[in-house]
Amino acid sequence: MKDYPVAKIRNVVLLGHGRAGKTSLSEAMLRASGAIERRGSIAEGNTVSDYDPEEIKRLCSISTSIIPVEWNGFKVNVLDTPGSFDFIAEQYEGVCAADSALLVISGKSGVSVGAKKAWKLCEKKNIPLIIYINKVDDEKADYAKVLDQLKSSFGKSIAPFLIPIKEEGKINGFVNVVDMKARRFDGENVVEIPVPDGLDDEIAPVRDMILEAVAETDDELMDKYFNGEEFTQDEIFRALRHGTKRRQIVPVMCGSAIKNKGTRLLLDMLCNVMPSPEFPEILAETKDGEPVELSADPAAPAVAQCFKTIADPFIGRLSYIRVHQGTIKKDDILYNTDKGAEEKISRIFIQCGKKQTETSSLVAGDIGVIPKLSQTSTGDTLCAKSSPLSLEPPAFPEPVMSMAIMPKAKGDEEKISAGLAKLMEEDPTLSMKLDTETHEQIIKGIGEQHIEVAVSKLSSKYGVNVELKLPKVAYRETIRKSVKAEGKHKKQSGGHGQYGHVWIEFEPTDSETLVFEEKVFGGAVPKNFFPAVEKGLKDSMEHGVLAGYPVVGLKATLYDGSYHSVDSSEMAFKMAAALAYKAGLAQASPVLLEPIGELNVNIPSDDMGDIMGDINKRRGRVLGNEPQDDGTVTITADVPMAEMGRFATDLRSMTQGQGSYSLKFKNYEQAPEPVAKKIIEESKAE
Repeated sequence: MKDYPVAKIRNVVLLGHGRAGKTSLSEAMLRASGAIERRGSIAEGNTVSDYDPEEIKRLCSISTSIIPVEWNGFKVNVLDTPGSFDFIAEQYEGVCAADSALLVISGKSGVSVGAKKAWKLCEKKNIPLIIYINKVDDEKADYAKVLDQLKSSFGKSIAPFLIPIKEEGKINGFVNVVDMKARRFDGENVVEIPVPDGLDDEIAPVRDMILEAVAETDDELMDKYFNGEEFTQDEIFRALRHGTKRRQIVPVMCGSAIKNKGTRLLLDMLCNVMPSPEFPEILAETKDGEPVELSADPAAPAVAQCFKTIADPFIGRLSYIRVHQGTIKKDDILYNTDKGAEEKISRIFIQCGKKQTETSSLVAGDIGVIPKLSQTSTGDTLCAKSSPLSLEPPAFPEPVMSMAIMPKAKGDEEKISAGLAKLMEEDPTLSMKLDTETHEQIIKGIGEQHIEVAVSKLSSKYGVNVELKLPKVAYRETIRKSVKAEGKHKKQSGGHGQYGHVWIEFEPTDSETLVFEEKVFGGAVPKNFFPAVEKGLKDSMEHGVLAGYPVVGLKATLYDGSYHSVDSSEMAFKMAAALAYKAGLAQASPVLLEPIGELNVNIPSDDMGDIMGDINKRRGRVLGNEPQDDGTVTITADVPMAEMGRFATDLRSMTQGQGSYSLKFKNYEQAPEPVAKKIIEESKAE
C-alpha cells in the first residue's frame, strides 16, 4: 500500500446495532475497491474483519478490526466495531482513533437502541457522521419510515441524499436528490439515466429535508430559503461539506451491503464530505498541564496514541497506533509519557483484518500496528522525548457483572490469573480480583456474553478450562443484646499444664472492628495476658456462631478471671477468650447481616414502572427518581447485594439495552428471618 498525504486520509469508525450489516459493508467496500476478488460471508466465516475464532464461532464481531480501503486516490481507514453492547469498549477504542463515523442502520428494523447509543457516543466525541441505511433491497424494508424515525430521533440535521429506484421490489438504482440525477446499476457499476417518472412524491419531501438542513448552516442561505430562492449546486455542496464537518448536517445514504449496491456512492461521499485528519482540533497537555493544539503536520515532533492492544500468546503484544502529529519511523525511539519509559520502534505494520503489511513509517493522521512495545498499553501516549505531551485516554464504562471463576483442574489458579492478565491487556472493561474473604477469583465484565467470550479465550489461547458461578455473598453476623460469659481453659498432662480463666461481657456496638476494654480489679488476670485475650477474641470473630461469617459490631469487656502462677500462658488465655466468645455469642441474640448496595439506574422514563417493580421484587427500597434532560430518569435505591447477581442481564432485557446502572456497597443490615434461615441452612450444608 502506497503512502498517502494527510489530506487524502479518512479515518472512519463503523458503528451501529448488532446485525445491522457493518461487517458486510466493510466487505463490500473492499470488493468495490478491488482489494478482494469476492466478498466474504459472515455465515461462512471468511470475512476480512471477523477473523478471530470466537467471531467465526459466534457469527458476530467481538473486536474492532482495521480495514484500509484505497479509493480514487484516497485511503479510508475503516474501523469495524462490534454492535453487541457487551463489547462496547471496542466502540470506544474505534471512536478514539477516528475523525468521523459511519452509522449503519437496518432498513428493516430502523432506528434501534444500538444506533441511538452510537449517536450519543459520536455526540460526546463531537465527530461528524454519515448514516447508511442498509438492506433497503429487502421486501420488509421501509425507507420512508426509517427516514421519519431518523428525523424524530436525531433532529433537523438529518439530510437524505438518495432515493432508491425499485422495480418489482428490487433496487435497480438511486436518485441523488442533491444533484437531481438518477443512476442505474449495471452489475456492480452504475450508469446515469433520466429521473424515472412517478418518484416526485418521494423526492419532494426528501429534497425539502436537505434544503432545510443546508439553510441551517448559514444566515445568507437561511434568508434565501425563506424568500423562496433556489440554491445553486455549488452552494448546496459547499454547505453540505461545511455543515457535515460541524455536525450541522448528517448525510443519509442507502444501499445493500450484501448485494454491493450503493457502496461506490458511499465511498465517494466518505472521501469528498468527511473530514481529513487536518480538521479535528486535537488537544494534548504538557507535563505542566498546559493545553497544546496538535497539528497534522508530518514534519512536526511525533505524537501518537495507542487506542487498542492485542496480546497474542504466540506473536506477543500488538499495539494499534493512531498518529496525530509528525511521523513515526522504523528504529525510532519514542517516549511513553504515561509510563515514563522509552519504546524502540522495531517494526511497523499496516493491518487489514489479520493480514499485516510491513511499512517503514506512519505519517500524521494514519493508523498502523507496532509489535512488541513492552510498556505501552491502551490509552498511552507516545511522542518525541524532546517534546513530551499527553493525550486524554478513552474513558471506558465500568464493568458491572461479576462471576466467580474456578478451575476445572486443581492447581490451575495461577494459569487463570496469568491468562486473564493477558486478556485484560486487550480489554479495559474486563477485570479480576481475588476475594480474600470468600477465597474466590472474581471476573467482572459488561455482560454475560462478554464474560463467556473471555472464558472461551482462556481455553483456546491459554489452555485453561474453567467454570463460572455467581459469587458468594459476604454476609456478616452481630449480636443484639448484652451477655456475660465465662471461658476456662484448663489442661494437665504431666509437667507444665495450661490454665486460663476469664469472664467477659459482650455488648453490641456500632464499630466494625472489635472494641476491647478491661476492667479487672485486684490482678485477677495479670496485665501481660490482656493482649492474648484480645487476640483470642479477634481470631474468633472471623467466624460467627450462626453461619460462620465474620462478626462485626462487638464490644468485649474483660472484667474478671483467674490465673495460675505456673500453668498460665498467653496461649491458655487466648483459648479461654475463644471459649467465652462461643458461649457468650450463642446467648446474645445473634443475627445475620446482609450487604446493602446503593443502586443508581438510568432508564427511559417509559420503563420506570417496570424497573421499580423489579427493584421491589429484589427486596430493594426505592429512595427517589430524578428526570434527566435526555428523556431518561435516574432511580436511586438501596438493594440487597445478594439479589443483584443477574441484574445486568435483566435490565438489558427490560429496557431493550437502553438501561445502565452503577452499584456500590453502602452498609450492612439485618437480613429478614426467612432469608437468614435459608443462608444458615446452606452454610451448614456446605
